[in-house]
Amino acid sequence: MKMSSSFGGKSFSENKMEAPKAVSVKIDDTSILIELKDGRNLSVPLSWYPRLSKATPEDRADFRLIGGGIGIHWPRLDEDLSIKGFLLGNPDLTRPIETSSP
Repeated sequence: MKMSSSFGGKSFSENKMEAPKAVSVKIDDTSILIELKDGRNLSVPLSWYPRLSKATPEDRADFRLIGGGIGIHWPRLDEDLSIKGFLLGNPDLTRPIETSSP
């Protein structure tokens, strides 16, 4: 027996979601603030990204959206971060993992 599902008159396989895209980015001393094309606003702790948190405000301000907004590139810092990674809550995995002492 063949089963199919539909949503809005289309099968689920036809309803491909577009990758989340940034339209604007602001960075303050504690957060990366991202406005997405779909209207959502995202705030991510700057402390999750050591290269950015240790950089000067001028270096942090020198960024560009890449891939039509799917990522952000900081040329002075050689740092690239994806919007998908922000949405998934992925911090910089190259930083030491903090552990608590017993």
